[in-house]
Amino acid sequence: MAFGWFRKENPEKEKGCPVRSGKEGDGTDPEKTTGFFQRLQDRLSRTRKTFTNGLDSIFTGKREINNDLLEELEEHLITSDIGVQTSMELMRRISKKASKISGIEQLKEALKEEILSILDASSSPVEEHGTKPHVIMVLGVNGVGKTTTIGKLAARSVLEGKKVLIAAADTFRAAAIDQLRIWADRAGAEIVTHGERTDPAAVAYDGIEAAIARGTDIVLVDTAGRLHTKVNLMEELKKIKRAISKKLPDAPHEILLVLDATTGQNALSQAKLFHEAIGVTGIALTKLDGTAKGGIVISICSHMKIPLRYIGIGEKIEDLQDFDPTQFVNALF
Repeated sequence: MAFGWFRKENPEKEKGCPVRSGKEGDGTDPEKTTGFFQRLQDRLSRTRKTFTNGLDSIFTGKREINNDLLEELEEHLITSDIGVQTSMELMRRISKKASKISGIEQLKEALKEEILSILDASSSPVEEHGTKPHVIMVLGVNGVGKTTTIGKLAARSVLEGKKVLIAAADTFRAAAIDQLRIWADRAGAEIVTHGERTDPAAVAYDGIEAAIARGTDIVLVDTAGRLHTKVNLMEELKKIKRAISKKLPDAPHEILLVLDATTGQNALSQAKLFHEAIGVTGIALTKLDGTAKGGIVISICSHMKIPLRYIGIGEKIEDLQDFDPTQFVNALF
């Protein structure tokens, strides 16, 4: 893309607006916030190396912002898993600020601001429902970390003093049931299973029934990520969803899709397919501590308009964290 919009001007220098480092007046302990931010930075070191080191290599030794530099910047955004469409949108937004950008640092600050704007637009709090139990149906293809994400969510809720039940409705994979049993025991949660090759919808229905009878606060319903060719995955998921609603009319209250950040744009394709078929209400993005490029977070938030609820930055229970756009952008840069 030719950046004919950029023109060198010399207006009175304006300070770039730094990305916020925390929420004001929210009662957050500054020491805990700083500690988590440092940990997030450490876990995103590979991601940051891929993304910001590339930015630095573009800007190093350059004093003038011209079309060639902006072409390089757009190319880097695309190759960082932000994707073509979102990268072009970011550059379009920056072009509107052209008259106020007079140096490399201001250009970087403008980029940070626009990325944060995209992430902020996709974040929203989980709606509280008065009815118990609160039912979360968890989706995702095999291998993305769906089972461990369920286990970590269960552990978090138990630590908050909530009573949790897991419905093992991925009956097509024996290992999934065994893993959930281990996680349920570790987290202090209850579990409902029917065994391998049984009807997943029946497991989900019985899980809701048991949760109502036991006064459970949270139900996490696991689902299959891949089925045999004779069974359509999306149709099976729709059947599970109907079974849940049959027992509890306003459920599931959340439909959480787990995606693997290391799969890049393929994660975005998965999100589109699941959302079109089932209606995803939130996303958990795992494996951001590995070889993932941070841009996939921006791409998903920009394209899907679905709240990114959680990010996974490691194997431990506490490594599944609520997604904070400000902390993520600060850690990324």
